[in-house]
Amino acid sequence: MGSAMQQRLYILDTGFSLSERIGSIQSCRTDGSDLRTVVGGLKHNPDGIAIDHQAGRMYWTNMGAKLKNNDGYLESARLDGSDRQTVVPTGSVGVFTPKQIALAAKSKKLYWCDREGMKVMRCNLDGSDQEVLVSTGATDEDREDTSRHCVGIAVDESRGCFYWSQKGPSKGDQGCIFKSPMEVAAGVKPEERPREVILGGLPEPIDLEIEEETQTLFWTDRGDPPRGNTLNRISLGELAAATAEKPVKSDILARRLHEAIGLSVDHKNTKAYVTDLAGGVYSIDLETKEKTVLFPELGDLTGVALAQL
Repeated sequence: MGSAMQQRLYILDTGFSLSERIGSIQSCRTDGSDLRTVVGGLKHNPDGIAIDHQAGRMYWTNMGAKLKNNDGYLESARLDGSDRQTVVPTGSVGVFTPKQIALAAKSKKLYWCDREGMKVMRCNLDGSDQEVLVSTGATDEDREDTSRHCVGIAVDESRGCFYWSQKGPSKGDQGCIFKSPMEVAAGVKPEERPREVILGGLPEPIDLEIEEETQTLFWTDRGDPPRGNTLNRISLGELAAATAEKPVKSDILARRLHEAIGLSVDHKNTKAYVTDLAGGVYSIDLETKEKTVLFPELGDLTGVALAQL
């Protein structure tokens, strides 16, 4: 895979702490050098970002101006910020506050979680054929229940399934990670879709990523220490074989993050990149667990994605 000089990070800054609250997409090399703004003027809380390496495009979610309104949307642009397009417009069914987004390369589909929409959704890369895959609620009363909030998403096309996180109340140790098949029988409603809790009782799980070859699941958690504000991983094979007598614990790769959110894993080079709301951008060695601070306070950060150029 590409060297550090052939890779770039794409980082979402919400601009939350600014008086005008205007966000941007920042890009830099994986050592933090050559920082530049590739897209500016993001006014509606950008949150998740994914890269289409073949097409040289990025896709990102915007949570909208008001978090309980149906005004979230998805956008796309080339990696240099040109050719900016709306993929899923404001007012689309179920789209309230879209969060992490994942690109399924083989099927050419975008998958994303919607927090206040309480949904897992997908569509084609041009925004067509929008589907609600999972629904955890439908009413305003449901929306107040944070245990229904869907946040992180990872797709395993090799095994025909996807994973998502429901974070639960802030620092509440009620977060869960779920698994569901990508395809189900015709007529199965989103609220009835088969799902399995693979991990429960987590502080506040946020973004996910899966390494399909080794069946390793990674996630950030913004809950309280010692298990929160961490980067974590677990072997799904070992988890499936676990018993009450022989349980499997997740491996904490990094601690002392500050409201950990974004996650992108470079599996070939055994590195993970994490962003947090306090503005930190970190490079984490998956073998030694050494954490390198690329930026201590870059902005009000959410998602991050690694592009192979």
